[in-house]
Amino acid sequence: MRFLRFSIDGTQGLAVARSEGGAFRGFLANEGGYPGDLTPEFIARVRLSDLAETLSKGREIDLGSIRHLPPIADAGKVVCVGLNYVDHSAETGFKVPEHPTVFARFTSSLIGHGDNLIAPSASEQFDYEGELAVVIGRTGRHISRENALEYVLGYSIFNDASVRDFQLRTPQWTIGKNFDGTGAFGPVLVTPDELAPGCAGMGIRTTLNGHTVQSANIDDLVFSVANLIADLSATMTLESGDVIVTGTPAGVGAGRKPPLWMKPGDICEVEIDGIGRLRNSVRAEGV
Repeated sequence: MRFLRFSIDGTQGLAVARSEGGAFRGFLANEGGYPGDLTPEFIARVRLSDLAETLSKGREIDLGSIRHLPPIADAGKVVCVGLNYVDHSAETGFKVPEHPTVFARFTSSLIGHGDNLIAPSASEQFDYEGELAVVIGRTGRHISRENALEYVLGYSIFNDASVRDFQLRTPQWTIGKNFDGTGAFGPVLVTPDELAPGCAGMGIRTTLNGHTVQSANIDDLVFSVANLIADLSATMTLESGDVIVTGTPAGVGAGRKPPLWMKPGDICEVEIDGIGRLRNSVRAEGV
């Protein structure tokens, strides 16, 4: 199943497609059958099979007439993982970490598929990072690696667009990862039954203006999805609707000679096998 959050003329909606390539059906919030939004509270109490059954009774959604919204509303935590591909650690000059390198994104930075990534006026070092996003479906603490995937609600795609000079001003990366309009997330949430466990063996690719700049396999992760869930839950309670952004492979602009920065007018796309393609254009701040 594939769940889609969207809006039409400012009215929010929710829809489902039963399979890849299938039609999306659902409701707007001002229609009688609308079941609610994919907030942490809603996720904690709903069964996705029941939600899909309800949404399937709605009208077919014309994807050409909607604005895509991030797949999860008001996530309590967006936990990002850095240096989680060996080749990316090498290109950036960092050691491969012994434990996940974690930083936070705030929901104020998030945008949906089709929205503009905002190139900040304060910097010209605007970089792309294609990543797999994992959404937690139920609350857990001290989750074992063996049981970790049972806590996954679904998977999506993330572009962790980074303002490199701000990111590297200090040992903590958070400031360069939270500019407004820099965290592209979507286009849909795909349930685990449609994909390999932990997305094993699935390809991930990033293109900039049609040229492939990143290409890797989810198997190349230093810390797998299951390992990340187990490790993070040892220190914090993972809650329904939390998002784990699992890291980017080699090929980022900062690792190239000369560096390759995103600029206004560019189009950046991130594609993951079985999930889809996240597409965003780049716009200058204030324009």
